[in-house]
Amino acid sequence: MPKGTVKNKDAALAKQLIAGTSKHFANTQSMAFGSATFTPAQVTQRLQTLVDLRTDVTNAQAAVKAKLAAEAAQAPTLRGFMTGLVSFVRTTFSQSPDVLADFGLAPKKASTPLTAQQKAGAVAKRASTREARHTMGKVQKKSVTGDVVDVVVTPVTTPKPTASAPAASAPQGTASSGTTPHGA
Repeated sequence: MPKGTVKNKDAALAKQLIAGTSKHFANTQSMAFGSATFTPAQVTQRLQTLVDLRTDVTNAQAAVKAKLAAEAAQAPTLRGFMTGLVSFVRTTFSQSPDVLADFGLAPKKASTPLTAQQKAGAVAKRASTREARHTMGKVQKKSVTGDVVDVVVTPVTTPKPTASAPAASAPQGTASSGTTPHGA
């Protein structure tokens, strides 16, 4: 059972206990239970504290959910805005690292060219990756053909219609609904 449900039930019970205390112990001076003595007002106050705490937590959770929903709705647009601003600042102050630092940005590092050994290693790594993944370029794919072994072709035929009684010949001057035999 989720904790929120138990806590909500506790708060509901506390409300009922407050109502019952007000109704049945209104004229009582003190009540002794739990190794202590309490007045009805003290009992009501303590129970009301539990109810108020639960209400405050529920309201805070609702506020947090609302704030999270607002953040989720607005953050993508604001992140795009921020990315544009960062690009603008980087372009404007690209030669001034101290000004970029004022914006919390580090200057772009100059790319260092690869050595011949690093280039050769990259080529070997790409080749082994293509081999492992069995990837091919367009030209390589053209040379690949499949070997067909033991193909069994099952002809699909439609059943011939059954012959019905010959139709009466069509009256003269009307076309018959048949095909003209070739070679007649």
